[in-house]
Amino acid sequence: MDDAFTLLRRAADLLPEDAAAQNGQTVGDVREEIEFQEWETALDVLIEIAEVHPVSTAFWEMLAEAARQMMLVRSRSWCEWRGREVEHGTIRAALTLLGADEGGRQSAFSGDGRLRPLWDIGNRTADGQRDLNIARLWAEFAPRLGPGETARVRLAPLQPEQWRHLGPGDVITMHEAQPVVGIAEIVEVLPPHVWGGWTARCAGPRPTVVSRRRASG
Repeated sequence: MDDAFTLLRRAADLLPEDAAAQNGQTVGDVREEIEFQEWETALDVLIEIAEVHPVSTAFWEMLAEAARQMMLVRSRSWCEWRGREVEHGTIRAALTLLGADEGGRQSAFSGDGRLRPLWDIGNRTADGQRDLNIARLWAEFAPRLGPGETARVRLAPLQPEQWRHLGPGDVITMHEAQPVVGIAEIVEVLPPHVWGGWTARCAGPRPTVVSRRRASG
């Protein structure tokens, strides 16, 4: 197995030389950080570049393994998450948790993708009953999310094909068991990425979602 140094260099080699992050950092900066053995910084710059430049699952796998070797737990989890999004697509939403006095959670949870709540996304069983779907949750820029708080989140459905009908402005509800514990408005949906181009969005009938309103952005 390649060491972290080699993995970071190989990942940089997958990027065009003119690829740059929003803050202006480039592949050349990555190579300099690797040369000076600033591996954690090199990893961070590669992640930033990949946020604006399409990359493959192999790229994210290399970064995830490098992060594992450097014992950067959250960075590893994020790279694994992003690799999954390349394969299955991206769903982002603005999530507001109900307060404890509203029947919501009693405590905060980690926003690093480990929580697997249920979601009402409008799907129904054959006899018309509500059919809840599982999706892991990653809170952007929020290590933890507590009752009454709002954050932008990413969702990783257990069965992505059942979520294809959602679009910006759709409102879904988060459940733990049956009670509603949060309300989320979809703000962005991106299809899976195929190296060299985007796949077509899956077609099919749209189930009735909880509600639909104009997206907030």
